[in-house]
Amino acid sequence: MARTTATASGAGAPQQDGGPQGVARRIGERVPGRPRWWAELALIAICYLAYSMVRNLVPADHAAAVARAHEILKLEDMLRLDVEYGLNRLFAEQSWLGVAANYYYATLHFAVTIGVLVWLYAWHPGRYATYRWILFGATLTALVGFYSYPLAPPRMLPGYIDTVIEFNTWGLYDSSPVATISNQYAAMPSLHTAWSLWCGIAIFAVAGRRWVRALALLYPTATVLVIMGTANHFILDAVGGAVVLAIGYAVSPGTVRTMAVVLQVRRSTA
Repeated sequence: MARTTATASGAGAPQQDGGPQGVARRIGERVPGRPRWWAELALIAICYLAYSMVRNLVPADHAAAVARAHEILKLEDMLRLDVEYGLNRLFAEQSWLGVAANYYYATLHFAVTIGVLVWLYAWHPGRYATYRWILFGATLTALVGFYSYPLAPPRMLPGYIDTVIEFNTWGLYDSSPVATISNQYAAMPSLHTAWSLWCGIAIFAVAGRRWVRALALLYPTATVLVIMGTANHFILDAVGGAVVLAIGYAVSPGTVRTMAVVLQVRRSTA
């Protein structure tokens, strides 16, 4: 009789949130509601100011930064990854490609990232907070890399061509006033790569149309080609950008929550 009562009670009672099934359903749950727009603008402004300040505190030791660039080249040569020189020559020889890449590098880095943030906020508010924290986590991690490992870009090395100077176009690191407020030794990791990967992953995960998802995958691919073709980054800088984005995912509240849920499930099943 006791066994029957216990079985009936277990079958009819709703699953507790602390049970394995109830806990597992919380993995990947969306954050309800939309954050206040003015609070988000303030948060983004504060983070960008911190980013600008720290990024420009990178030690500007030209000799040391160039020495590290040669070390990167040696490592890439050992790994047979040194593809920057060939791409840079191609972009320099094809003026239409070089000019387009210069403006791509200077504008889309910010425009697409901000556009994806606005898109998530306006049309997918349940996903916005998660992806915003991932982006911030990756950017703050990149700042640690900039400060710890000042690195000269390929365009500062003999044999490479600075496409901005070659085609006399506007760019982030030319002779314009922009160059006076941007540290040119913040090459490792490539934040262009990290942000473009973030955009691609966010759009691919949220968008429903296949052609939009395909473009989302093409964007970081094109960005990696552009940063090397314009001689602004080594391919290992791009690898570093992917690593800091992975760290951004690892430290995001969603991942922390998921790990806590997994641990709770394991305890419950044990």
